[in-house]
Order: sequence, then structure tokens, then C-alpha cells
Amino acid sequence: MALKATIFKADLQVSDMDRNHYATHGLTIARHPSETDERMMMRLLAFALHADEALVFGKGLSADDEPDLWKKDLTGAVELWIEVGQPDDKRLLKACGRAEQVVVYSYSSASNVWWSQVSSKLERAKNLRVFNIPSSVSQSLAKLAQRSMQLQCTIQDGQIWFSAGEETVQLEAGSLKV
Repeated sequence: MALKATIFKADLQVSDMDRNHYATHGLTIARHPSETDERMMMRLLAFALHADEALVFGKGLSADDEPDLWKKDLTGAVELWIEVGQPDDKRLLKACGRAEQVVVYSYSSASNVWWSQVSSKLERAKNLRVFNIPSSVSQSLAKLAQRSMQLQCTIQDGQIWFSAGEETVQLEAGSLKV
């Protein structure tokens, strides 16, 4: 019998002063059995950084043809495609052909090795942005994971504060490709 996804609920309050976006998002996150808390929290961070009413979680690990998050316009055209982790170059090039903008948040200690292997193949992708989140930060975010979460994310001048209760993680996403 196949394992089922674990459901997490999050009330995410976003105060993004850089984009003038202030809202509370009630999110339901299905964590695939093979997904870690670290990866799930990176998906939540990516949501917070691009928060919008039209931004939704994709099927993620369960589907090869969907991103971790995406935003479509009213016609169904993909405006934003977000990947978390270290997707292969073919997947990213395909995404760049389907979406106006593609963003990757890489977070493992091997991010620089991954990027050195795929960067030359992705040079022509003008609508691709790649950010590196230090593994110490992603591991700190993983410690905030609970089945029911009250989270706050404040963004100002590129600085990000992500908190749950008394715990706060501060970060600044380092760009590998902008």
C-alpha cells in the first residue's frame, strides 16, 4: 500500500515592503512521503517571497510536468514557475519555454556544485533567476515545521525574516543567476 501525503496547515502572514504586498494566506500543504521538512519549508519560503492570490502549490514531487509553485493568468498561461532544490537543466529549459519567469531556490550545501554543472547549459535562459539559500538557513526553517503553523514573513530591502512564535530565521537569498 502506498504511503499518503501528510497534510500541513499554515496561516502565513506576509509583509513584503519591497513589493507592497501585505496579506494573510491560509495554506494547506501536502507533504509527499519522500519530502523532508526542510524542503517543505523551502516551498513555504518561496510562497512568501512571491505571495499572491493566484500563486498555488503544484503537485511537486508527485508530477514531472508541474513545478513546486506556479502562478497562471486568467487565460491559463504560466506567469511564474518556481522550483525548489536542484532541478536538472532540461527541466528548467522546458519551464523557461512555458513560463514568463522561472525562479529556482536551491538550498543544499551542494548548491554550488550543482550550479557549476548546469550554469553553462542555462546561460541562454533569459527568464530564469536562481537563488541560493544557505543550508544552515534551510535547516533552521525546517525546525519551524509543525502540522499546524502560524508563520510571519517580513521582507524589507532584500532582507527576509521568517518566524513562528518566538523563533525567527533571518536570511538574504544569494543570487546565482539574475
